[in-house]
Amino acid sequence: MKSSKHPFSGRRRAANLAVLFIASTTAAFADNQTVPFNITAQPLGSALTRFSTATGLQVLYEGDMAGSFQAPALKGNYTPDAALRELTQNTGLSYRYSDAGTVTLVKNTENKSSTTVPQTESTLPTVRVEAEAVQENEIDDFYNPNYDGANSFYKRSNSATATKTNTLIMENPVSIQVVPRAVMDDQKSSRIKDALENVSGVHAQPSLGFGTGFIIRGFRSNRTYRNGLVADANLFATSDFDTANLESVDVLKGPAAVLFGRIEPGGLVNLNTKKPMEAPYYSLEQQFGNYDFYRTQWDATGSISGDNELTYRLSGSYQNNNSFRDLISSDRVMVSPTLTWRPTDSTDLSINVEGVEQEFQADFGIPAVNVGTGNGRPAPIPISNTLGDTNDPLDHLSKVYIGTEFNHRFTDDWAIHNRFLMTRTNSDTTILNPADAFDPASLKNNRFLERNIYYQKDEVEGYSTNLDLTGKFEIGPSSHNVLAGFDFTEFHTGYHTLGDWLTPNPALTIDIYNPQASYGIDPALYKQTLATNVTDPDFGYYLFKDQWYGAYFQDQITLWDKLHILGGGRYDWAETGRGSGNSFAAATDNMEHSSSSNLRKDEGFSPRVGILYEPWHFLSVYGSWTTSFNANNGVSDNGETFDPERGEQFEAGIKTSLYDDRVLATLAYYHLTKDNILVQDPSPPASNPFAKVSNNQRSQGIELDVSGQITDQISLIASYAFTDAKVLKDNVALGDPDNTGHSLPLVPDHSGSLWLKYDRNGSGSPHGFSFGLGAFASGARQGDFENSFQLPGYVRMDAFAAYKLKVAGAKITTQFNIRNILDKEYYESTDPFSTVAPALAIAPGAPLTAIGSIRVEY
Repeated sequence: MKSSKHPFSGRRRAANLAVLFIASTTAAFADNQTVPFNITAQPLGSALTRFSTATGLQVLYEGDMAGSFQAPALKGNYTPDAALRELTQNTGLSYRYSDAGTVTLVKNTENKSSTTVPQTESTLPTVRVEAEAVQENEIDDFYNPNYDGANSFYKRSNSATATKTNTLIMENPVSIQVVPRAVMDDQKSSRIKDALENVSGVHAQPSLGFGTGFIIRGFRSNRTYRNGLVADANLFATSDFDTANLESVDVLKGPAAVLFGRIEPGGLVNLNTKKPMEAPYYSLEQQFGNYDFYRTQWDATGSISGDNELTYRLSGSYQNNNSFRDLISSDRVMVSPTLTWRPTDSTDLSINVEGVEQEFQADFGIPAVNVGTGNGRPAPIPISNTLGDTNDPLDHLSKVYIGTEFNHRFTDDWAIHNRFLMTRTNSDTTILNPADAFDPASLKNNRFLERNIYYQKDEVEGYSTNLDLTGKFEIGPSSHNVLAGFDFTEFHTGYHTLGDWLTPNPALTIDIYNPQASYGIDPALYKQTLATNVTDPDFGYYLFKDQWYGAYFQDQITLWDKLHILGGGRYDWAETGRGSGNSFAAATDNMEHSSSSNLRKDEGFSPRVGILYEPWHFLSVYGSWTTSFNANNGVSDNGETFDPERGEQFEAGIKTSLYDDRVLATLAYYHLTKDNILVQDPSPPASNPFAKVSNNQRSQGIELDVSGQITDQISLIASYAFTDAKVLKDNVALGDPDNTGHSLPLVPDHSGSLWLKYDRNGSGSPHGFSFGLGAFASGARQGDFENSFQLPGYVRMDAFAAYKLKVAGAKITTQFNIRNILDKEYYESTDPFSTVAPALAIAPGAPLTAIGSIRVEY
């Protein structure tokens, strides 16, 4: 019987040796001792993963040896030998014990029955088995790489973000980078901003925690995806996601509209959350550091029912900290439970909830001096200086995500996938704002900052869903992996403002060199200002509507196991609108019934094609062309709407798998253009801060990303980017400065990172000493589109040391991390000119920061 084609089967693999890595605390087995098994009928690779979970035995086999076989169901008590014979029956595979804890599969050339070399030791010791290889899922479900909670490897061989199918990165003609859980744990990354420092061409903006967007290949994106669906579509900044419930963070470079619809052309960030596992795993970690940093993080997973029909996962964190910045603090809790129900071998349904509550103090950083003189730089003041106030009320953020995922396999080749995500975010923020917040001239004589008090309440509600049909078939020498789908997304953002953010209050002017002298504003002034001062009574409430839906198709064609062709397209229908008024009802009426037509509809087609050739199993050469579509949600001064943004990219590169396929490297060249770009009006009316279109921008460059294991002891993740990002043509019809030829803000010509880890006993060992050292570098950057000030380049050094030991069946890890070990003073980013002018909001990087941690796993 012919087996179904799968991304892992039927062709040469990048891996010559697949090693299954499963955390195990199983006691020693005697050779006649039975073990309970509950393994459903599934691909042999997945079944062997579950065998290792149950027995603690390490299973080795050559690259694709197990990929084309289907294992039968195995339920009941078996010895390890008997279980292996059942799983490998009629496969033509034999197995032998390489040592007391390792089993190796080999091809049996004489017959189709499974045989074994007798075991020479009567007792098998406790074994912790770990590996990098990702095996097939039971239903090949989307965004479910089935990683172990204790996986300690830096390389990821496959990703579903680029194609919505579980595809090997070596066979995908696009640039896709993955930051796995192991890197986040070693670097103690509590925010995705920290994790993404390991990816070429990605920069956070802003970076002080008041919402974080990302610049990818020169272009800023406010949207973050969560398990393939839009999790944030805030006009100003995406939320600052915690990493406690993340398995990995994927970055897809270049336009991704073909599968994701309305999106920025630089790329997208997709968060893969932790999924329930059948094998029990529990982890509790306590972190502590300077600036009164305390963080508790937990993770638990396993089966609720004895037959593994119902599994769960519960992840979360609690963090309380002050800051190197005066008056700044944060208190945050995140809880994320997940349940998965598998009523049959072919069907599963998961529901996930993530809730976040945070109290914090908003921080816009420090201003620049000498703006527009050619010598504009961050003000030479202590980076601890905060231009806020001791009586400024704490700000509040509340987020809820509710997501579902349904997968059903009709046959081995055809399946249906449905996902849904609801997002609700509420925030209340009181800010001592520069006045006028959009005008750098608020800083007088490079010293005295004029301010006012400003309040904003945001409410965001969004819904995203999609339905995908995937299938595999063959036509002559070609194999096809096809996808057809439909998705729908709708976000409503409303915010209410109080306070005069245009007119300075002389009583609030602050000396940036001595801000402490102005601390202690009378609390009555806050109450009075927020009760009476409104910038414009007709424009205190604002609404934004973003709705789009699309139909898409894709075919991944493989010819002669070496040539991979990717083709697809998407048609989008988008509706955007904005309204303002003295109430939300008035803002809704203004959006839907205004004579100036604040509601706009657009539609368009976005194609993508790519080709990849594998002359050898360790080398791929690829090229691709793709486009993007993004409706503009804005109106001009006279009420006119704008045509949608368009992006286009040409990319070519090579991918290679080095050091016995343990290291994956991608080298890419790209040329990316973006038209009809909505930007900030430097002199906006109170009702409409977006009233200008910059006609054309371009980004081109070279990017290198490397991750994996050089040896059993040395792991690395590294990146380098050369980026040439310019404004090709500016719209100066409003009489504003002509930015043609200027560099795009916060995009350095050169940037990169290198993180090396040494594990004395080998990666994944349950005991022993390890340490790591990293460097994160950025060249000088322009601070805004006018190039009126610059942020200097920097190199930051980080390090860590850890010791692991086993106590009573549990693994205990003690670890000490130092960030910015040389105590370098540097500046990370600016505000994106959505709430404060960039020259008034520069984010300094943290000085030397130490974090100690203790983690218990079992």
